[in-house]
Amino acid sequence: MIRHDRKQRFEVIYVANYADILAYVRRRTDSHEDAADALAETFATAWRRLDDIPEGRNARLWLFGVARRVLANGRRADSRRSELVERLRHQLAVWAEHTEADESLAGLQEAFARLTSDDREILALAGWEGLSADEIANVLGCSGANARLRLHRARKRLARHLNEAGVDVARIGLRAVAMTKGVM
Repeated sequence: MIRHDRKQRFEVIYVANYADILAYVRRRTDSHEDAADALAETFATAWRRLDDIPEGRNARLWLFGVARRVLANGRRADSRRSELVERLRHQLAVWAEHTEADESLAGLQEAFARLTSDDREILALAGWEGLSADEIANVLGCSGANARLRLHRARKRLARHLNEAGVDVARIGLRAVAMTKGVM
C-alpha cells in the first residue's frame, strides 16, 4: 500500500507541475531534445527523492531548483565536451602539420610495426604516456635498471629499422617516432 501511495503522490506532483517545468527548461535550452532530456532528468530526480519534495505549492519551487541544477550540469558537460573537442582539434592540426611535412610516415609505420610487441609497448609507455623509466618499471613489474635497459634497446632497434626504411632519424627524432600513435 505504501508503494501505491508513493506512486500516487508522484503522479499528483507530476501532473500539477509538468507544464511549468517544461516551459522553464524549454526557455533555457536550444532544442526540444535538450528540453525533453532536462525534463526527464528533473522528474527522475523527483522520483528518487520523493520524500524530500515539500508539500503543496513548494513542490513546484523544489522542482524548479532541481531543473536549474540539471540544466547547469548539462551546460558544464557541454563546456567540457567543447573544450575537449577544441583540444583534439588543435592536436589534430598539429599532427596533420607534422605528418604533411614528414614524407617518412610510411617508413616510420613500417619500422614501428617490425618491432616486437614488447618493444612497441615500452616505446609507447615512454612516448605516448610520457612515463619515465622508473614509472615504466612499475607498470611492467621490473627493476628501474631493467626498464632503462629495455627502453634503450627498443630505441636502438627502432632506430635500426628506421634506418633500413630510409627514415632520417636525426630529422624526426625518436620521441616523435615513439609518439606516432597510428602505427601500433
